[in-house]
This record gives sequence, structure tokens and C-alpha cells, in this order.
Amino acid sequence: MADKILLVDDDPTLRHLFGEFLRTTCEVVDASSGQEALRLAFSEHPDIVILDVMMPGMDGWETCARLRELSDVPIILLTAKSTETDKLRGFRLGADDYVTKPFSFAELTARIQAVLARSRAARRADCRVYTLGDLVIDASRRTVERCGEPISLTPTEFRLLECLAQKEGQAVSESTLAQEAWGEYKQEEDAGSVRRYVWLLRQKIETDPSRPKHILTVRGFGYRIV
Repeated sequence: MADKILLVDDDPTLRHLFGEFLRTTCEVVDASSGQEALRLAFSEHPDIVILDVMMPGMDGWETCARLRELSDVPIILLTAKSTETDKLRGFRLGADDYVTKPFSFAELTARIQAVLARSRAARRADCRVYTLGDLVIDASRRTVERCGEPISLTPTEFRLLECLAQKEGQAVSESTLAQEAWGEYKQEEDAGSVRRYVWLLRQKIETDPSRPKHILTVRGFGYRIV
């Protein structure tokens, strides 16, 4: 069965051109606004959402946050905004990837397939529970608790945390974490993204993020979890 993609952009030309490009291999539904995107996400149950940020009315930031309240459907943000602040905002809201304009259809299609592959692999994850002090990571339910209280993580944050948990106590390189999160490794771009995600994870799972006790830095290499 073909993957179903929800393409959200207020630019009708982009929706038409990219939609036609995707329809050679996927089923595509499209929306021109955040409100329409939410309705289609509820009724069509897409496998992934490609979401433009700069839209009138309900912009992509708000739409992303509301989609994440509805489900854990993978979301790729599509935008001309490329600053680190904008990327961090997208990741905090639950985006799985971030593609800046201008982009090639081939690159975005490759990113879509990578995110979908990770999503399918996550659903096939073995039933495993990792207990790390006050932190409990349930791979099958894809939940995290600290001292019995649930912690909300984005799918990408969970993948990185699970990768570290699978190698408890061992140093895991930034390239390995990037492979787990994005399926490929581009040294400068993905190393920075891994560091941003680790920072975000620490804000959520550490009692004192400035003095982490779970996710420790292995200088010049990567991270380990204890």
C-alpha cells in the first residue's frame, strides 16, 4: 500500500508541482491552510505531514503543535527560516525533520522516505524496558517516565534516547546518533542537530539540565547514558 502524504502549503504552485512529483510513488492529499490540514489529518490519517511554516492565519508552528496533540505522525517542516532558533522551535514543537527553501524535490523525497523508514522501524521495536535510576524507557509503548511522572518526547527525541539506552554506559558517537535519527550523516549539519536534540532531551529528562546525570558528554566523540 502506498504511503499517504499530507502536503500543507499556501503556495498553490508548489503544492501542484511537488504533489505531482510525489504522486508517482505515493498517495497525496494537500491543504492550503493550517485549519484544513488539521481536518485532513483527522479524516485521512496520513503517514507523514509536510508542513510549510509561513502561512497566513494558523501558521506552521501552531499547526505543528496541534498535530502533535492529535498523534505522533511524522512531521517535516518546510520553510525559508534557517536560523538555529527557528530549528530549535520546530524541534520543541515535535517536528521530525526541517528542510529549508530552496530545496530540490529529490532531496525532500529522500528525507520523506528516511523519516518514514524510521517511523516503521520504531513501530516494529522489540518490547523492551530500560530502567536507568529514576528514568524508565518503555520501547514498545514508546513512553518515558521519571520518578513515575510521564515525560513527553518527540519521535526523534525518543529515537535518540532509545539508541543511547540500548548501549547503556557505552559511548555513542554523534555519527551513530545521526544515523539513528536521520538515516545519514553529514558531519557539520547533523553533528549540530544531534547536539541540539541532546540539549532538548536534557531539558526534559534531567533534574538539573546544566548538570546532567543521565546523558553525559564524551568530549570529542559523542554521548553516553547512565
